[in-house]
Amino acid sequence: MLNKQNASRGVIIKTFVTTDLQKAIAAHYGLRCIETLTGFKYIGAKLGKYEGSIPERLRRDYVDLSEDETRKLRLERSSFYVFGGEESYGYSGADFVRDKDGNGAVIMFCEVAAYAKAHGKNVDQLLDDIYSEFGYFVEENGSLVFEGAEGATKIARLIKSYATNPFQEVLGSKVANIRNFETDEIKDVEGDQIPKEKMLMFELQDGTRIAVRPSGTEPKIKYYLFAQRRPESGKFNSAELNQIKTEGKEKLDRLWEWLQRDAQSRLTE
Repeated sequence: MLNKQNASRGVIIKTFVTTDLQKAIAAHYGLRCIETLTGFKYIGAKLGKYEGSIPERLRRDYVDLSEDETRKLRLERSSFYVFGGEESYGYSGADFVRDKDGNGAVIMFCEVAAYAKAHGKNVDQLLDDIYSEFGYFVEENGSLVFEGAEGATKIARLIKSYATNPFQEVLGSKVANIRNFETDEIKDVEGDQIPKEKMLMFELQDGTRIAVRPSGTEPKIKYYLFAQRRPESGKFNSAELNQIKTEGKEKLDRLWEWLQRDAQSRLTE
């Protein structure tokens, strides 16, 4: 059983463009939160690594062992995978499923709904309880579509522009950190190298994040926007949370409008 004594062996794996609420929950319970590029192959690779770290004599016929047996091995000898997810809606809740799993996600969500009902709440109210304790995290996605060969050129120009002429300030908040996943040497919290990818991430002083990357399958450039508010002490009450939710949504709407204007400006330079 995962408990305070072995919590450091517990792992949540999420992508860089997935909500940081998962990171906040992991930190609260003493779990590691591993961030990867988008794609369940990266989560699967981590699970393979954890399995491989179990002594060979103990992991013989690993795939044929019961869940109780593999859980015991992971908790005592390796890392215990708690949950994995990626934006936009891929989930996996067990070591024996190493790809996104819609069937398993439905079962997990049913368990969440049953838990909420047992406590006299609905799922939205349960989520508000989580926000009240860990902070409010809100995300918004946007994309600009550019068709054809000319469009591909525009997407390439925009990505290059963000790298060579990055934001310095956005809506009154200075840029505190920039990560270029194509050129920077980036490692996860376990020290493993993150593969190169055309993506930039901007972190603002007010806690807002912006990630920009070209789509690998469609003629578009994608933007991921993140905002958060943490309780300074204790928890948010209901009135505070409602106000913060309104402000967060409005903030990301303004940010998306700003980014669209900025992109058009970059393309006319």
